[in-house]
Amino acid sequence: MKKKFVYYLYGIAVALTMGVSACTDYLDKAPESVISEEDAFKNFRSFQGFVERMYHLTPDVAKHFWVSSFNWGEDEVITIGNGEYLMGYSIDRGNYRNYIGKGDSFLDRAWSAGGDRFQKSLWGGSWHGIRTANLGLQALANGLMVDATQEERNLVEGQLYFLRGWFHFQLTQYWGGLPYIDYVLPSDEALRLPRETYAENALKMAEDFKKAAALLPIDWDRTSTGSQTLNNNKLRANKIWAMAMLGKTYLYAASPLMANGTSGPRAYDTEMAKLAADVFGELLNLVESGQTQYALVDFEDYSSLFYTIQKGWEMPGGTEAIIRSPTYGADSYWRQMNSYQYQDIAEGDGIVLHPAANYVNYYGMANGLPLDHDESGFSTEQPWKDRDPRFYNNIVYDGVKVISGTITEPDDEKYRYANLHNGGSYINPQMGSRTGYLNYKFIPIGANKYDKTYGYSYSTHMHLSWVRLADVYLMYAEAAAQGYGTPTGKSSKFAKNAVEAINTVRARAGVGELHASMTGSLDEFMKELIRERAVELAFEGHRFNDLRRWRLLTEYPYNVKTRQFFDRAEPLDPEADPKENKVVNFREEVIITRNLIDRHYWLPFKTDDVSIYDSFEQNPGW
Repeated sequence: MKKKFVYYLYGIAVALTMGVSACTDYLDKAPESVISEEDAFKNFRSFQGFVERMYHLTPDVAKHFWVSSFNWGEDEVITIGNGEYLMGYSIDRGNYRNYIGKGDSFLDRAWSAGGDRFQKSLWGGSWHGIRTANLGLQALANGLMVDATQEERNLVEGQLYFLRGWFHFQLTQYWGGLPYIDYVLPSDEALRLPRETYAENALKMAEDFKKAAALLPIDWDRTSTGSQTLNNNKLRANKIWAMAMLGKTYLYAASPLMANGTSGPRAYDTEMAKLAADVFGELLNLVESGQTQYALVDFEDYSSLFYTIQKGWEMPGGTEAIIRSPTYGADSYWRQMNSYQYQDIAEGDGIVLHPAANYVNYYGMANGLPLDHDESGFSTEQPWKDRDPRFYNNIVYDGVKVISGTITEPDDEKYRYANLHNGGSYINPQMGSRTGYLNYKFIPIGANKYDKTYGYSYSTHMHLSWVRLADVYLMYAEAAAQGYGTPTGKSSKFAKNAVEAINTVRARAGVGELHASMTGSLDEFMKELIRERAVELAFEGHRFNDLRRWRLLTEYPYNVKTRQFFDRAEPLDPEADPKENKVVNFREEVIITRNLIDRHYWLPFKTDDVSIYDSFEQNPGW
């Protein structure tokens, strides 16, 4: 019987991905739902439909669940009570196994390409995507794409290589080295492939990303094929996507955890770091020479990287977002964005995700110095004065006016200002802040039930990029410094050295350049780079993986979360700039200590997975 595949309304679905249907399965299908293998792959339009299903396997971490927890480093604290079911609460307690079967975790098994956002998770979706990519590459190798130009073939093949590498990267960054599946596994043979090392996986991912970069254009809009979907190609893999992931693959492989395990030296693989620096350098050279569609957004538009309002549900990110996945659902404000506010002024679920005070301390001074530097000018008497401009963009601190509109209930007037001092109305472990701060990076002032300035009717849309340009600058800085053993290290592919790359990101925000005390020693430079990544990429889901790859997750001060206590020096003056407010009795206390050990650097596998065959081993300690 001729091989048949199932084709659904929005593309080719499960039967195509899982393999050839049996004759009896075929007879169960409606005639109009079935086309031949040759028809499915013969031209660009049908083959691209097959490819685009894979993009829908990647979760939108910022809206994966009703309220999504995705900041698992030392960055975020969750309210006690309603928020205790979230994965971040389990991570704090070392209970990594809780990701298995948890609806709120984007790590688990759901993988429906056509389903809603609850069916987009890394484990199941990535394996499904890998098999789909291999089926597509096999179809190309078998010559099934007969009615296509060379450009069309390159676009399809490049995306398949990118997506195969992408899905492997998503898995290995959390679970470590795995079998690298680069062919269609026979459905009638038992799986016996052993786990590879992280480095072995990384080199194979790198080859896939290299092939993708060679085949894909910088901008689909500039191609004959892409012109047919002009201005609608931003979510399709291109050369810059592939280069970004190639560099990130090398950098992760160079990092202490991946290079040396949990018991080896906390040192980098310098050759891998140099490879990363070269790829990132070439990418940044293309950007700065105007050969791409990417650029850092102006700081006045910084919030547009994370949310848009009254723009017809336009996806955030602008010219800075490189890799983005499709978004699912239009309820950013009513769910996720409300979880960053004091709940009595919001319309959320009684869950608040707010910054740990120790993490807020990473936001240094406008002069570029960390708070604890002798020349920073920081004072605990005026702790919010002259801070890094990103602090004021991202963080709500004591005295900030949160509500501008009319408050009809007199008892609610206490919520107009963020009262985060000792005894303040916003300090509440169940409904407000446990730390003395709130996170407003992803929601504007005025998004509350009193002002009602923002919401569904205003098309308020939150979305986070997987990779954005500022991240690339910082990854280049790390790779160049570690590869060449000096803060002034640079790739021959790019004019800027590691220090200058960081200063480029800071200049956008109006922050002072790296101080001389941080540019003469690799150790001092790395301390500042770690801080800079904490600030620039705050709450975007990067910190947990950064701390893991640096082997700092179990180390003090990265294993604690704190609260700041203070009293107002004088009653709040509504007309005064809250930056100038003075406080007394300022102190900081640990409220959460994470007793994590070496096993917590990798996630455990489900017991059923490691019971399939002996050479698929559980991660150490689990």
